Amino acid sequence: MVIGFPANNFGGQEPGTNQEIKSFCSKNYNVSFLMAEKVSVKGSDISPLFKWLIAQENPDFKGDIGWNFEKILLDENGKVIRRYKSKVKPLDAAITGEL
Repeated sequence: MVIGFPANNFGGQEPGTNQEIKSFCSKNYNVSFLMAEKVSVKGSDISPLFKWLIAQENPDFKGDIGWNFEKILLDENGKVIRRYKSKVKPLDAAITGEL
């Protein structure tokens, strides 16, 4: 399952409301996966979920989210398996090969 978490932490790229973001993504990118409400993914107001996610051990890296579209792969028990930088496409073999 894919869940998108819009965030306005990077250059003000997500200034809209949750509904505006969902409509924009559906219209312009044919997004069909679940979209969560907008959250903060870094900084002093980071959401508890992302504070936890970025601290989890994994074979790639931990620490702050670097830019929009970073991906975090979890197993069915919520354990972080891998993290991928923004440049890795969602259907890249690096990700789909882990499934």
